[in-house]
Amino acid sequence: MAELKISCEAIRQVEETCEKFHNDPGELISILHEVQGRLGYLPEPVQRVIADKLGIPAQKVYGVVTFYSFFTMTPKGRIPISVCLGTACYVRGADKLLEEFKRVLGIEVGETTPDGKFSLDCLRCVGACGLAPVATIGEKVYGRLNPSDIRKIVDEIPD
Repeated sequence: MAELKISCEAIRQVEETCEKFHNDPGELISILHEVQGRLGYLPEPVQRVIADKLGIPAQKVYGVVTFYSFFTMTPKGRIPISVCLGTACYVRGADKLLEEFKRVLGIEVGETTPDGKFSLDCLRCVGACGLAPVATIGEKVYGRLNPSDIRKIVDEIPD
């Protein structure tokens, strides 16, 4: 596998974030949240910089990143799409919505479109069971969806 290179600017941002938290290993999760917010994801080279700044093993940082589902080691699209697969949504056809999103976007769950616009994921509950089946696109919740709605919704989202 090819080694991922990170920019000097990204390294500067990571170091700045660690320093904001006084390079305190007890602030690892807070640091990871902020760094992911700034960079969009937490690739291994970034994790190594964090480990070095905090004086902890890189394996510890990796363990935290891979344990919590909020953290990601792969870049996400500018517009994240998540299909709810909670009970109410699933019973009302969320699996068919997911299949249609995969077909329309040409990607699988956990992937990002080649242009970096969309990423596709699943979640367990949005808390909008009365609107089932539900998907979130960016910050917006779409309810009472049918597979036939998906192409139109995706096409109407601006770049």
